Parts: sequence; structure tokens; C-alpha cells
Amino acid sequence: MKFDLHTHHVRCGHADGNIEDYIVAGLDAGLQVIGISDHSPYFYHEKDQPSPGIAMARSDFANYIEEVLRLKEKYAGKIEVLLGMESDFFPQHIESYKKAYEGVPFDYLIGSVHQVGDVSIFNRNRWKGLDEKQHIIVKRSYYDLIKQSARSGMFDILGHIDAMKGYYPSFSDIPATAEIDETLKTIAECGVSIEINTSGSTKYVGGWYPSDAILERALHFGVNVTFGSDAHIPSRVGDEWELVLQRLKEIGFKQWVYYRKRQPIIVPIT
Repeated sequence: MKFDLHTHHVRCGHADGNIEDYIVAGLDAGLQVIGISDHSPYFYHEKDQPSPGIAMARSDFANYIEEVLRLKEKYAGKIEVLLGMESDFFPQHIESYKKAYEGVPFDYLIGSVHQVGDVSIFNRNRWKGLDEKQHIIVKRSYYDLIKQSARSGMFDILGHIDAMKGYYPSFSDIPATAEIDETLKTIAECGVSIEINTSGSTKYVGGWYPSDAILERALHFGVNVTFGSDAHIPSRVGDEWELVLQRLKEIGFKQWVYYRKRQPIIVPIT
């Protein structure tokens, strides 16, 4: 069973191709299941689309849902199309997001922390001028937000849980073992999964999210895992799926999951 739960498209403003392009790419890649999970609008913001190059307009949200559901029906029997979304997690705005998602027939929601201290985790300049102590504070804050997102009850999957290393590979060396372990324990207790996200290979770090070390700890604490290419171009759909499967076998995972109607579907790793 080959699946990919993390794909984007033109609505978010920084991906190429429409939703159907990604579904066709999924078929070409031999997927049985593809999840559509574009970036959530900034539901809390007074403007309809405050950041056109980052997330879709709030007024386009209903169109997104309608299009995915239409394509789900169109491709039934060929490939299972799942309705998802990569949702920002801002604890101070959580009610805005919960209200927006009420009644939407999602198959799953990915919760991703994209900002720490109001600065993007991918901002290449955020680390300049920070001393060792400040580095540790930022990393601890990041994992505290991820822990809060697990406890929120909003999400099925947590996205790219060490993505701050994307444009700053030294992030992995900042001491925070206890915080990461506490986060993984919380994720396991809350019954949320984490994704192995292969888009890190397109960034400076040149590797997946999360690291093997975190995956080993995740297995130890009983965290479920899933797969997401985080494709922003159709040709990356399913990217490195077989390599991830092999790595999970080597680490010792016996299963991974995808989601349908907010329920995990277990896929044995053999």
C-alpha cells in the first residue's frame, strides 16, 4: 500500500500545478492513496489573504474543499483521494481554526508549527546574532509549540517536527534531548502520528524530517508514523517513498498509517 499524505498546489501561492496534476502524478508514481493537504488560510486575520505567497485566501477555502471532493469522486476506483489540510498551529488563534474546520469532511488534518516567536522557522536570518543560550531557548520553544499542537486535539498528524533544521542544519546539534523526548511522549499519549517528510532533501539540510535519531526515539515511545513528500511540484509526489520504507524497517518499525475519515488505517511494514 503506497500513499502520500502531504501535497500542495497552486492555491497556496508557492507551489506549481493544480490539484488534479498531483493526483495524476500519484497514479504515475504507483500510489494507491494520495492526500491533498494545501496550506490553511490565516483564518484569524482580518484580511482575506494577508500572505498570497504563503497560504490560500479564506474566501477560497470552500472552493478547495469542493474541488477535492469532486476529484475524490472522479478518481474513485483508480486512486483514493483524501481530503486533508496542512493547518498552521497558533495557540492564541486556535478557536478561529476550530470554527473554520467544523463540519468539513476531512480525512485528516496535519498540524504544523511554521513560526516561533512570530518568525518563520525557515527564515535563514533568524539565528544570526544569537548566542548558545538563545539557540536553546528557541529550540525549546519550538518543541513546546509542537507539544501544545499534539494536546490541542485538532490534528491527526504533526508535520515535519524538526523542520527548523531545513536552512540551518546546526539546529540538530542544539541541546534539547529532554524536550524532544517529552514532546514524543506527549504525541504518543495523544494518539497523534508524525510524518516522515522527504522535502528536507530540497533544503540546505539535504535530509528528511525528522532525523533518524528522532525516529528511533519515536519508536521507543510508541509514536505512529506516516509518509508525506510535501510536494510543491507534481514530480515530487511519492518522492523517496521506497527509501523511507526501507529506513523504517531498519529502525524497527512494524507499521505505519494513513487516515480516512479521521481514523488511522494501519499498513504493515513487511
